[in-house]
Amino acid sequence: MKQKRFLFPLMVLVLGVFLLGTILGRSLLSAPTKDQKDIYEQLRLFSQVLDLVQRSYVKEVDPQELIYGAIQGMLSNLDPHSSFLKPDDYKELQIETKGSFTGIGIEITIRDGILTVVAPIEGTPAWKAGLKPGDKIIKINGKPTKGMSLIEAVKLLRGPKGTKVTISILREGWRELKEITLVRDVIPIISVRSFTIEPGYGYVRISNFQEKTPRELVKALDKLERENKPLKGLIIDIRNNPGGLLNAAVRVADEFIDEGLIVYTKGRLKQQNMRFEATPNRRKHPYPLIVLVNEGSASASEIVAGALQDHRRALIVGMPTFGKGSVQTIIPLPDGSAVRLTTAQYFTPSGRSIQAKGIEPDVKVPFLDPECLKKSEKHHAIREKDLEKHLENGKEEHSLNEEKDKKEQEKEKKEKQGEKTESRRLDKERFRYDSQFQEALRLLKSWDVITHLKIE
Repeated sequence: MKQKRFLFPLMVLVLGVFLLGTILGRSLLSAPTKDQKDIYEQLRLFSQVLDLVQRSYVKEVDPQELIYGAIQGMLSNLDPHSSFLKPDDYKELQIETKGSFTGIGIEITIRDGILTVVAPIEGTPAWKAGLKPGDKIIKINGKPTKGMSLIEAVKLLRGPKGTKVTISILREGWRELKEITLVRDVIPIISVRSFTIEPGYGYVRISNFQEKTPRELVKALDKLERENKPLKGLIIDIRNNPGGLLNAAVRVADEFIDEGLIVYTKGRLKQQNMRFEATPNRRKHPYPLIVLVNEGSASASEIVAGALQDHRRALIVGMPTFGKGSVQTIIPLPDGSAVRLTTAQYFTPSGRSIQAKGIEPDVKVPFLDPECLKKSEKHHAIREKDLEKHLENGKEEHSLNEEKDKKEQEKEKKEKQGEKTESRRLDKERFRYDSQFQEALRLLKSWDVITHLKIE
């Protein structure tokens, strides 16, 4: 038994050397460079520690768990967005990007070792409970989150539909923790919602960027343009949109841009340098656009805002965005696991890198939360630059599958229709106190006057 335990780390070391030799494109028979020697020494150190744990730790440990833990530690030490996905985690991610998973509906990150909300997803239990960007999740079902990994936190927050999870949150300005019990639900797969604000003016809300988002946007625009002849102006709301798929963001921006660059990426390897160009649109949208952004607008949202701003196709209104200007590539591994690795940074058409900086709105409008005004609370937004080990902004110019009878189905359909109607009513009610939305609408209504002014 001792012999097996000793041989295992040795095999790991040999495998590591072989992989390194393959990656570097050099034969193992050739003389190793100084850098290679340094890596071999570190691999030998890793092998020694692995052997020590296997032989001397208080109880037997699964070798796979040790290796997985080491890989996770290595990747998490790079930046806040690189991570290791075990096979189950990778499957969850694939499901999530298609828009079908159960949980409470929040985008989270880790700041100073504490689980922090980037943005709640609209229409989800977290959104209905009033969670806000910057809220710190101190406990999940009584378990402290200090030092907890994102993957572990996600597993605790997700679960079957109808089950409950209790989180303890701390918001800036609060003196005590507040416990909130949420009932898990299927997170809405619809990422685009729309309605006519008043005759001639439309509103589109994009809550995240999924595979279906571009198609959903086209349907929403067709509906608004049929209802309003002509459509005089459109508000695109990507506040608290945590991002999603790069291709979806490109296609959304392309819907409003006929030619030119939308976004480009720049990494260490040639294949990581990509350019995404606009294509001529068969459907024209000849009306002014205003894009609403805030500190919860991240990643793919910033691609859209940056492209529309650089092409002078839209006026950006709100507060500076999150500032996540990095691209993550998902690299599947043979055992079903995967590596999420930051491989490039993206840049707006004019060459701006928004990493740790964000998109600056053309018209800066703070959101006046009636609840915060009553309590005289100040809310500090969490952005990319606040995250530990975030990439710096470079100065170069690139940058229940249960069967139901018909009665149950009809009942559920009526309930959903009722929830949808109530949600729209609450939305419109909420907009009465939404300072950013109201300013955007005022700007749209005065667009013709402003754009026809002559300054001598």
